[in-house]
Amino acid sequence: MGVKQKYLPEFVYGGIDGSITTFAVVAGAIGASLSAGVVLILGFANLFADGFSMAISNYLSTKAHMELHKNHKHKKEVKNPFKTGVATFVAFVTIGFIPLLSFVLALFIPSLETSKFTYSIILTALAFLFVGAVKGLIVKKSVPRSATETLIIGGIAAALAYVVGYLLRGLAG
Repeated sequence: MGVKQKYLPEFVYGGIDGSITTFAVVAGAIGASLSAGVVLILGFANLFADGFSMAISNYLSTKAHMELHKNHKHKKEVKNPFKTGVATFVAFVTIGFIPLLSFVLALFIPSLETSKFTYSIILTALAFLFVGAVKGLIVKKSVPRSATETLIIGGIAAALAYVVGYLLRGLAG
């Protein structure tokens, strides 16, 4: 089993959760009519805190799994707990940054200011498609189906976050 297959679950898990949760923060904040500065603060706080939390959780889970099955002689290839944590964190932060990219760029490119949320939606959709396509390629399943499935699931989560932010927008000020 190659490295890319061995740590595929961590890439998919970290990448999808990173993009979904970060975009959920962005969508919820925009739905609540919060400023771009607040979007960036909440987005980056989520990106690093949630990414670290997931990495540590993955590390501890992998370590516990190894300890639980250490006496089984016929166990499958063992993953390194540190590497599973790092893979989760790197995927989470890398793919999870994508929903924030247009907000960061708008700080330097004023013409993006009015359409940064639209670009965030587009970039996040592309991130969902990318992660789903990579998963499909590696596990030798339908790439379009895998990409579409990831896009739909991520899109539902994003829509829920926007609606909640919109419904609770009166609490923001």
